[in-house]
Amino acid sequence: MGRVHVIRHGKPAATWGGHDDDPGLDETGREQARAVAAVLAHLPAGERPARVISSPLRRCRETAAPLAVLLGVPVEIEPAVGEIPTPAALAPEDRPAWLKQAFAGDWADIEGDRDYLAWTAEVAGALARYEGCAVFSHFVALNAAVAAAQGARAVMAFRPDHTSVTVFEVVDNRLRLVEKGKEASTGVL
Repeated sequence: MGRVHVIRHGKPAATWGGHDDDPGLDETGREQARAVAAVLAHLPAGERPARVISSPLRRCRETAAPLAVLLGVPVEIEPAVGEIPTPAALAPEDRPAWLKQAFAGDWADIEGDRDYLAWTAEVAGALARYEGCAVFSHFVALNAAVAAAQGARAVMAFRPDHTSVTVFEVVDNRLRLVEKGKEASTGVL
C-alpha cells in the first residue's frame, strides 16, 4: 500500500479562451511551484515522492520542475492525467460553458464524444500506477480521481486550489482517498 501525491498545477499565465491554449505559469504560479516542491521534498523518507509525473500540459510541467530538481529526477510525462478531453466539435471559446454545464451534473451526463464516467476510471487507473510519486495534474482530473476513489457520480467533488496536494493510497490497484488538498474558489484552468 503506497501513497500518491496529486498536485494541481500552479496559477497559469492565461485562462481558457485566451490567445494561448497551453499557457505556462505566471510569477505567482512559479512561486507556488517552488513552495509545494519544498514541502514535498522535505516529507519524511517513507512519504517523500521518489518520482515526478506530469500531465503533458505546460502549466503542469512547469509546476513539477522545481520538485524534480530538488529530488534529482526527471519529470516523466503521463497523458492519462491531463485535462478532460474536450469534444472534437466544440470550439475553444465554447469550452468554458461546456465545463460549467458539466460541473453541475454527473460524469455519465457530460455531453461529448466519449464516455466521461469511463474517463474517471482511466484517470484513477493511471494514478494507481504511480505509488510513491508526485503527480502534477488538473482541476477536473483531480475531481475525476476523487469521484472514482469515493464511488461518486457528481463531477464536482471539490475545488482544489492551485498547487494543493491531494493524497491517495493505492490499495489492490485502486485509489483510496486519504486527504483532499486545500480548496479555493479559483478558476478551473
